[in-house]
Amino acid sequence: MCGVCKRIRETKEGRNRYFVRELETGYVVIGDYQRIKGYTLFLCKVHATELHFLEKPFREKFLNEMTLVAEAVYHAFGPDKLNYELLGQGDGVHMHWHIFPRRAGDTPGPGPVWQLPREELYGEAYLPSDEELEERKQKLNGELEKLLQRAE
Repeated sequence: MCGVCKRIRETKEGRNRYFVRELETGYVVIGDYQRIKGYTLFLCKVHATELHFLEKPFREKFLNEMTLVAEAVYHAFGPDKLNYELLGQGDGVHMHWHIFPRRAGDTPGPGPVWQLPREELYGEAYLPSDEELEERKQKLNGELEKLLQRAE
């Protein structure tokens, strides 16, 4: 089972403390490490490695929902700019969006967050406390709720 499928299973079982909200095509979760405050992921419900492998109606809904999640991240965390990444390489990579709320000076220079040393990006100092995590989840879920109500 791939890592994203495992995380989705944990979410369905109520064991993912980073879970924010289920949407029609995916799950919104706060990133485990918050070196970039507000870092959020959108996990596709379908185990697929490429966007073009998704059925067209599902793909269009998935991309629309990713945009909605990104807008909620923007409103919840007030970045200067958002970075969107759909990465992965290797066997069984399950599509998931990385949404980074970027701020001036959050990395040594312009470019992706991956330029940060791995030990910094995934450093224990950037694991949110229970209170920080709950606050971020509530902010993000509140913004998602507003956008979903507006869309109805």
